[in-house]
Order: sequence, then C-alpha cells, then structure tokens
Amino acid sequence: MTVIDLMPYEDALTAYDPVMGLEVHVELGTATKMFCGCSTSLGAEPNSQVCPTCLGMPGSLPVVNATAVESAIKIGLALNCEIAEWCRFARKNYFYPDMPKNFQTSQYDEPIAYDGYLDVEVDGETFRVEIERAHMEEDTGKSTHVGGATGRIHGAVHSLLDYNRAGIPLIEIVTKPIVGAGERAPQVAKAYVAELRELIKALGVSEARMEMGQMRCDVNLSLRPHGQEKFGTRSETKNVNSLRSVERAARFEIQRHAAVLSSGGTIVQETRHFHEDDGSTTSGRIKEEAEDYRYFPEPDLVPVAPSREWVEELRAGLPELPRVRRMRLQADWGLSDHEMQSVLNAGAIDLIVATIDAGAPADQARKWWMGELARRANEDGTDIAALPITPAQVARVAALVADGSLNDKLARQVIEGVLAGEGEPDEVVDKRGLKVVSDEGALGAAVDEAIAANEGIAEKVRSGKVAAAGALVGAVMKATRGQADAARVRELILERLGVQG
Repeated sequence: MTVIDLMPYEDALTAYDPVMGLEVHVELGTATKMFCGCSTSLGAEPNSQVCPTCLGMPGSLPVVNATAVESAIKIGLALNCEIAEWCRFARKNYFYPDMPKNFQTSQYDEPIAYDGYLDVEVDGETFRVEIERAHMEEDTGKSTHVGGATGRIHGAVHSLLDYNRAGIPLIEIVTKPIVGAGERAPQVAKAYVAELRELIKALGVSEARMEMGQMRCDVNLSLRPHGQEKFGTRSETKNVNSLRSVERAARFEIQRHAAVLSSGGTIVQETRHFHEDDGSTTSGRIKEEAEDYRYFPEPDLVPVAPSREWVEELRAGLPELPRVRRMRLQADWGLSDHEMQSVLNAGAIDLIVATIDAGAPADQARKWWMGELARRANEDGTDIAALPITPAQVARVAALVADGSLNDKLARQVIEGVLAGEGEPDEVVDKRGLKVVSDEGALGAAVDEAIAANEGIAEKVRSGKVAAAGALVGAVMKATRGQADAARVRELILERLGVQG
C-alpha cells in the first residue's frame, strides 16, 4: 500500500478549518422491499429473494411500500424536518453491476423531508447539526470479490453478485455543511451518527446495526484556510460502518488534506475506502456531480402526497426521543452531567432502565452495571450489553442484598457464577453456599472466638479506641468466609466488650 503523507493533527487545525457533510443510509426494517413484494429477511440463499421488478425485467412495474413511506415521515419528524406535501421519485442513472436495472430509484430535488436539525452533545456542549434532507431510495445488491488480497475488486479473479439486498428500502439523511467544529469535528461526526442511531432505534423503523450494514455513513470532508469563506474540494469516505470509524475517518482525512494542501498540491474530488485495520483511507473513484447521474422523474411511480392529517397523526405517535429521555432519566436518577456521560459511554442506559423495571432501586441498578459489570466487560474486551447476564438477574442480586441474604462481596461472587453459566442468582447462591450467616448463635460464637484470639485488640476497644474493632470484624469475616453481615458483627463485638458504638 502506498504510504500517505499526513500532517500532525494539531498543525492541521492551526492552519485550516474542517468542513464536514455526513450522509447516513439507513435500511428500514420493512417486511418487503421498497418497490416489490420480495422478502427482506436476512440469511436467505443468494438470489432467492428476487422478482422481475427488483431485477429490472422489461415490463415489470414498481409499487411504493407504504410502510417505508410512513417510516420516512417518522424519521423526518424526529429530525425536526418539514414534511413535503408532495414529492416524487427519480431515476439516478449509472452502471453498477449490483443494481440490475442500471439505475437507482431515489429522490433528487423533491425529498420527502427537508430542513431539519439534530442536537448532539460533545464535551458537555450542545452542537446543532442541520439536516439538508432525508429522502427515500432503494439499496443495491451485494458484490463479493473473490481471489484478491483485499476483498475489493482490484486484483480479484471473479465477482459474485447477490441481488437479495437490491431494492431494500433505504432512507438517506444528508446534513448541511457542518462548520465551526474545529478540532472537535471528528467527535461531532461520531456524536451525530451515535445520536442518529439511537433515534432510529427509538422510532422502531430499523435496528440500525452498523456492523451488519443496516446503517452506513459517508464522511464528506474538506479544509479551508482560516478566514476563507469558500469551501475546499471535498473527499467522500464511503460506507463507514462503526462510530469509532466515523471519527477515525474524519481525523485521517483532515490530516491527509492538510498535508496535500500545505505541500502545494490539490485535493481530488473522489470517493475513498476506509480501512478498519489502520484507520486510513485510500482512493476509490472520481466523484460524480449530480448532473452526471442524469436524474429524471420516475415515470412508473405516482407522486407521494402525505396528507397533513396523517403527518400530524404520526407526529402525535412518536415515542420519547433519546435526548429527551436521557435528560429525564438524569433528573430522575439525580446524576451529574459527568455521571450521566459515564453511563452513556458504557452503553448501560437501557440495561439500567430494564433493571429498574425488573424491581431494583435506581441507585442499585446503576451501582452494579457501572461497577462490577462494567469492570467485567472491560476485562473481557466486550460491550457491557454482550455480557451473559440479564437485567432481571441483576435486579434479583440487588434484591438479595437488600433483604440481607447477601452482602456486596457475596453478591459479586453470585454475579461471577451467573456470568460463568451456573444458573440463576438463587441457584448460584445454593450451589456455592453463599448466603450471609444470619444465625445469631453462630455469629455470637464467631465473635467470641475472635475476641479470645485477639485480647490485645479487645482491650484497646474497651479503653475507648473503637476504631480498633475493625480488626475484630475482619477476623470474624475471615472465619465466616465473608458470609457474615459486617455491620451486625460490629454491633455484637461492641456489645460483648461493653462499648457504645
């Protein structure tokens, strides 16, 4: 691979202002394709979910998927967009082997939603990303290039085409130029895509799983010298499929553009490929302008004209949106901005909510997910949501602590057992013999033994050095394998030694 010159990030930002545009494609979770009745289910045999319409056979006619239109309107409303009273589809013409019609049915100058915005949080500051448009279109098929070293077409011996995905409904959400973010531009890009993903999931219109291609981001980036109004030439890094990669792609392109410009070179308007292994981008193809696609209105589809009554009905049915929900939960839980950000960073908000719904107090739900379980996830190098423990199981552990059956040390052992596949929390308690020793007779005997074995410490406690009782508590806890209630043990020790706590 050719070595690409990069300017140090700080130096690049000293000389240039980054300008970004983000295009996010979202596969809608409809049962059938955008313009035909073929199934959209995953995992089917290649080319088994196709028909004359999505294969572009002569004489076949498309019909618009009503659920996809409804989903598009919901997305537009959630993004604070205007919803068009009348819009139509267009043909975007180009030759791609993974689009058998040789054109994509999309929307060009008449999108269904336009002029919106989405507020995102970056370093405790709200940043408004303005939305140019959200329009409906169809996805392409899937190409598999065989025989090359990189999995791309260059160097491949042959290519395989699966048209099952061709025609799946897409919404493309396009931002207006994002300016003024400065050194935080990559963070803003990541935060925007993250917030958009949460919004899409909350609406229930897509699972928005980036690792499965259900949500993909094209990162457009250009640089302009400080004080200059005119935007520079942009590059478009295509199909970036993780939040981390969105940030890395933007950062890499800032450094690459700056190196080219500072050396007297010019930026080529092109698409680029992002490489997950090292965070770099490489050239793809020269980027077309809109006129190169020869857009013209789709003659086989009638315009879409959603009634105002229907739009308002959909608006009234929108769920609580992620940012509003987070603000409510933060207030309900009494968390600082920093604490709430930690919950968000850990990906634990829905897990905590589900644990509360299962009966745990909010502080206990947050304590276990953000403490022991976050630590386990970090050790395992996995997402906290991927741990093999459910919110209901965590709520049960919290309940066992609350009723005195477990202390925190024993509870951590129960969580360990659940994660190891040993069963439900109560089963782990029974199998491992982890219940707190609550029998007063057994506790009293253990306390007497500890005092007898540590007369010197006991005398210190009798003489008023109450803090020394901690050593006796430790001795009892050791004798009971940590299964005693430490607070009750301390009370018994002070009673035996005739000292007020």
